[in-house]
Amino acid sequence: MHTRYVDGVTIRPLRDGDTATVAALFERLGPRSREKRFCGAKPRLSDNELSALARVDGDHHVLVGYLDGDPQPAGMARLVRDGTAAEVAFEVADDYHGRGIGSTLARELAGDARAAGIRELVATVCGDNPPAVSLLKLVGESLQVSWQGREREFVVGLER
Repeated sequence: MHTRYVDGVTIRPLRDGDTATVAALFERLGPRSREKRFCGAKPRLSDNELSALARVDGDHHVLVGYLDGDPQPAGMARLVRDGTAAEVAFEVADDYHGRGIGSTLARELAGDARAAGIRELVATVCGDNPPAVSLLKLVGESLQVSWQGREREFVVGLER
């Protein structure tokens, strides 16, 4: 995996164990963004959570997006592979919502997933989160939705 520049966003893979980058983006998420991303109040990440989110290996793939002039991460897209499926999650710093960073990261992550033989993406969306739903619709050929309490599980087909 290599650094790339797409639609004004510099995208690089997260290095395994890079908890500083994960923590830097988390600090740029407001309380509402954290609640939507983690399905509940999340004032801080524990050391174990930071380590888990910074894990990169054959099954864990994370892309980090940066904008020119800002050395801090603007967004992140991650997947955890399970056979031919992968669970995905996205975060975008509050200051950059609505600027296409999430869309760019989602498209690139889906492309990487396809190249790795992943056929579907699975995402849990907490409550009402139209931007997350839009990202999922953007990257797939098909979309299935099921409710589990106040959470929705999306399965996105990556047929070619």
